[in-house]
Amino acid sequence: MKVHELQPNKSARKDKRRVGRGMGSGRGKTSGKGTKGQQARSGGAKKAPFIGGSFPLTRTMPYKPGFKPPFRVEYQVIKVGTLNERFDDGATVDVEILKTMGLIKRGEKSPIKLLSDGDVTKRFTVSLHRASAQARAKIEAAGGTVTELTPRKNRDITDADTAAGDPSPNQEA
Repeated sequence: MKVHELQPNKSARKDKRRVGRGMGSGRGKTSGKGTKGQQARSGGAKKAPFIGGSFPLTRTMPYKPGFKPPFRVEYQVIKVGTLNERFDDGATVDVEILKTMGLIKRGEKSPIKLLSDGDVTKRFTVSLHRASAQARAKIEAAGGTVTELTPRKNRDITDADTAAGDPSPNQEA
């Protein structure tokens, strides 16, 4: 056997399907596209979410019952009034202390948010994942501090920041 005699097996390569080459080819006239309609036209096949021009199914899913948003964050909630009842003046409140006191679920991995329900008369140092603006205002009015463990994506620049000399995002430093 010589190099010029080499060739692939008979079944190794399939012949290309030649459509639209007359009746004798078996794929003449409509070229395997059936008769008429959107799919028979050139460029007629639409992508998967397209359903005849009506509102796409992928966009209707959030309105359907039982839909759960994939990136929603469920917080465990702790109230300012609860902190005032359970902790002494000058106490440091963080995730571990809340777990040991049984105020939040132990095995739960969801983050904790501080809400402003109740009054504050004591001074606390709070460090949790999130705190509402009203809860932060109540604790700071009582002389305490609040630090958030999770950074916010779009933090609004407050009057206190601009008074401290931090440039706003629109100004150049």
